[in-house]
Amino acid sequence: MEVPPEMLDTLAGWFAQTLSPDAAARRAAEQSLAAAASTPGFALALLGLASSPRHDLQARLAASVHFKNLLRRRWPKPADDADDADHLPPNDCVIIKTHILQLLLTAPPLIQSQLSEALAAAAASDFPARWESLLPSIVSSLGNALSAGDVPATNSLLAAAVSLFSRFRNAFDSNTLRIDLKYCLDTFAAPLLEVFLSTSRRLQASAAAASPLEIRPVFECLRLCCEIFYSLNSVDLPEFFEDHMREWMTEFRAFLTTSYPPPVEADGAPDALRAAVCDNLQLYMEKYEEEFRAYLKEFVEAVWGLLMAPTVSPSRGQLAVTAIRFLTTVAESVHHALFGTPDAMKQICDSVVVPNLRLRDEDEELFEVNWVEYVRRDAEGSDTDTLRRAACRLLRGLAANYREQVAVLVSAQVQQMLAAYAADRANNWKEKDAAIYLVIALMQKPGATGGGTPVVDMESFFTSVIVSELQAPDWESEPMLKATVLRFLKEFKDQIPKATALALLPSVTRFLTHESNVVHSYAAIFIENLLITKDAVQVPGANVVTRAPRYVAADINSFAQQIIQSLSKALGYPDSYENPYLMKCLMRVLGIATIAGQVVHEITARLVGILMEVCNNPKNPDFNHYLFEALAAVIGKAGEQDPALVPLFEASLFPVLQRILVEDISEFWPYAFQIFAQLVNLSRPPLSQNYMQLFGVLLSNATWDRPPCVPALVRLLRAFLRKIPNELNQEGRLPNILVIFRSLVSRSSTEDSAFYMLNTLVENVGLDIINPHISEIWSALFTRLQTRQAVKFVNSLVVVMSLVSVKYGPGVLVSSVDTIQPNLFTTILQRFWIPNLKLIKGSLEIKLTAVASTKLLCESAVLLDAAAAQTWGKLLDSIVTLLSRTEQDGVQQEQNDGADAVDSQRTSGYSVSFVRLQYAGKSEDDLLKDINDPKQFLVTSLASLSAQSPGRFGPTIEQHVDPANKNALLQLCAAYNANIV
Repeated sequence: MEVPPEMLDTLAGWFAQTLSPDAAARRAAEQSLAAAASTPGFALALLGLASSPRHDLQARLAASVHFKNLLRRRWPKPADDADDADHLPPNDCVIIKTHILQLLLTAPPLIQSQLSEALAAAAASDFPARWESLLPSIVSSLGNALSAGDVPATNSLLAAAVSLFSRFRNAFDSNTLRIDLKYCLDTFAAPLLEVFLSTSRRLQASAAAASPLEIRPVFECLRLCCEIFYSLNSVDLPEFFEDHMREWMTEFRAFLTTSYPPPVEADGAPDALRAAVCDNLQLYMEKYEEEFRAYLKEFVEAVWGLLMAPTVSPSRGQLAVTAIRFLTTVAESVHHALFGTPDAMKQICDSVVVPNLRLRDEDEELFEVNWVEYVRRDAEGSDTDTLRRAACRLLRGLAANYREQVAVLVSAQVQQMLAAYAADRANNWKEKDAAIYLVIALMQKPGATGGGTPVVDMESFFTSVIVSELQAPDWESEPMLKATVLRFLKEFKDQIPKATALALLPSVTRFLTHESNVVHSYAAIFIENLLITKDAVQVPGANVVTRAPRYVAADINSFAQQIIQSLSKALGYPDSYENPYLMKCLMRVLGIATIAGQVVHEITARLVGILMEVCNNPKNPDFNHYLFEALAAVIGKAGEQDPALVPLFEASLFPVLQRILVEDISEFWPYAFQIFAQLVNLSRPPLSQNYMQLFGVLLSNATWDRPPCVPALVRLLRAFLRKIPNELNQEGRLPNILVIFRSLVSRSSTEDSAFYMLNTLVENVGLDIINPHISEIWSALFTRLQTRQAVKFVNSLVVVMSLVSVKYGPGVLVSSVDTIQPNLFTTILQRFWIPNLKLIKGSLEIKLTAVASTKLLCESAVLLDAAAAQTWGKLLDSIVTLLSRTEQDGVQQEQNDGADAVDSQRTSGYSVSFVRLQYAGKSEDDLLKDINDPKQFLVTSLASLSAQSPGRFGPTIEQHVDPANKNALLQLCAAYNANIV
């Protein structure tokens, strides 16, 4: 694979510039990379740079990461309807598959891990059917490395296999998956066992004399074998592994029970291997208990012994987590009697739970040095289990079968810890911290199953332990204890009475200005979580339960100013400049509270100032999302309440929003257009020159070239059309919009936005403006329909045709479609509208399509023609199915205050994508406000129609409407006192 050296040098230069402190240089390099990404051979150049020994490691690593991400996004996938232009060129894919394995084997470890993931990304689509040579190549190379005793080469190949087989861990079980798995097992299971046993013998022979550095690759080899073991056993117990279970289990037990020389143990490699073994034991305990039970007792003893043994291994923490997880699985199983004796339970509590529950030096260091990771592990329940969480889960597992015994043990432990704290508050605060953590772990929480384990009197504990700590004068002392108290509040927020929570709010608010990043983050997390608490509410007069917010503006208005000011102050603390928990809390308060006057001015200026800062280097996607949500919340709430504030928002926001566009800060473009749309919606015509210039930018084809921005641009266009619909007649603007529409509808990735744009046009533009172009619109849609008949597309087509019908009349709909081709409307109706009508979703969409279909039944000459009786009956049948389905569904929709959707916006990294701002709103236009009930509209319209031609429609209904729907129609007629004669 030859790549010109000058191309590699150019790429390396761009990657170096992406790390430049100069924002302009950094952005220029990013733009160069983005532009190059669409050219053939770019992926090959990245792979070439990643494997080029003459370039520095940093550039090679950046290239390997970029290569991995590129393959994840653009490697062709089976049955993918994305445009070919979005995929890597086929020739590039062939070359990559030919060379990637060999390049991976010779790459440095850091780059090797990235190339392994890249290989897995390509293999996810092509392996094994379109990459038949991959696994045989790995097996062949593995045999050569094993024969040569080359452990590093063996590990490189096993690492590639780990990435390749990891898909079996979480994939949806299917026949296709099992066929692929069988191929992998037939090809790889025996070589894997051979490598595993050979390496295990090598470990036994050399462990006593080898140095940690020499023996580490051997442990790593065995650990990789264990990871592959897990993947290949994840779907079902393969026959090969069942037949050879004794060989695997014998080695597993040896790894758990063998003590290696202290320097080797201190290196951590043995415990990393043991942790992988414990993962495999848990898998077998969970899925293959019957086959595994013969080995269970000896493994429980071995794992228990590991937890009892002292060690200085840096990997012991992770081993303890996996070991405790295995014991928890056993405790929750039918084999729980292994722990059922009083002595065993007390030993678990004293020797496993309590030591791992207390704060360790590592926890304190993490609290101080890396507060983000501490919060992620402790409060968010990250994928990385903590020892504390694992220990508590073990207790809960025991309590599932021995509730009273566990309650007695833990209650005594809690009282003992609290007594130790009372005896020496300065030195024993960790005892109180552990006691609170125990209560958090075992007491009942809302939504939990099993009833919880009553270890304390909750009311007394809350008053004497939690409230006393919250209201203590020395509120800045023992920050870790304060953080745990605040976490307790968050965990039990649903159970705290509303009056009590509001009374505690001032005490919690002062913690927002605590100097500890964790403490003020936990205070923000509690307040934000409190404000989204919901209660079940019975809907009056209906057998429907909905969930309504417990806290509304009137409840928090008196606290809002202090909370806002405290959050604003905390955002200025070191390491909290971009604290997402603070910003999310601020967003929530601004979205619920009613603020006015100086507070609005101050917080708007503060948020705009923060936005100006993050524009220099957007690096925290969660924080930035909540920042824009906060801006949208204050604009929406305050701007609607006081229109005089709109000029303030415009003056404050236009400079920074224009900077985002001018400096091409692409991460923020979708947000900027949504804020612009919000400002346009709040403005009153005639719009200012600034807005009209923006309107001109909006109508430029180049603006729409960025797919992530398209939904936001459509929302902005919608806002403009609501304010200035007649402007479309000026300067050829509507033809421009239709060019953009045709481009959007031609791609499945943007067709949703195309329909949203078209719906916006129909809703806001008169027939005189759109009529000259309506044939062009239908032609674009029906041309696309010939190759795109997916349910989503057809449903969207039915919705837009329904809009045309109710806005301009059924006659206009029918005649404009038939202009394309005679009787085309009838064909569309029979082939697409009637079959898909019953599949429409969304309350407004259901109402719209039901009413439009009813109007066709009762007003369209095409359908009222006697020759169309069958089509008429089938359309009525589909309408009744649609309306009956909505009744059966119950339509139990919760009130949406932005609380539920905002969390789903979180991203794991920065890829420019559209993320909808909940507080910027997406108000839907209802063209049928005067029709409250589509069921009533149907039967009254049918009654009026039949009254004009008595006896005509009854036989049609009898012949062409399903019996169940006939009964439903009769019930509707009775309910609304209407008769079809």
